[in-house]
Amino acid sequence: QVQLVESGGGLVQAGGSLRLSCSASRSIFSLNTMGWYRQGPGKQRDLVAVINKAGSTNYDDSVKGRFTISRDNAKNMVYLQMNSLKPEDTAAYYCHARSGLNDYWGQGTRVTVSS
Repeated sequence: QVQLVESGGGLVQAGGSLRLSCSASRSIFSLNTMGWYRQGPGKQRDLVAVINKAGSTNYDDSVKGRFTISRDNAKNMVYLQMNSLKPEDTAAYYCHARSGLNDYWGQGTRVTVSS
């Protein structure tokens, strides 16, 4: 079991930046992957970025070059640095972890980008 708690969301103008943080209740060193998903109003939850144990990353095309995912195993933290934000980035952002066949989710943090 692992509990995930997101923070760092808020209201920002287009072109601005935010950094989301995800705090895990236990060591993330052994977790297969950790990632960020987002769900806009009336939309499904989609993958934004993922990072595996080796530190390899993958991004949705819509955020490549603007968002950066990172993990700090010593602090049990995962981050999402979001730059050049656009109104279409407005969504609830969820931290995700996978351990074996188990999926864990945080409660989400809201990001609103005004034009």
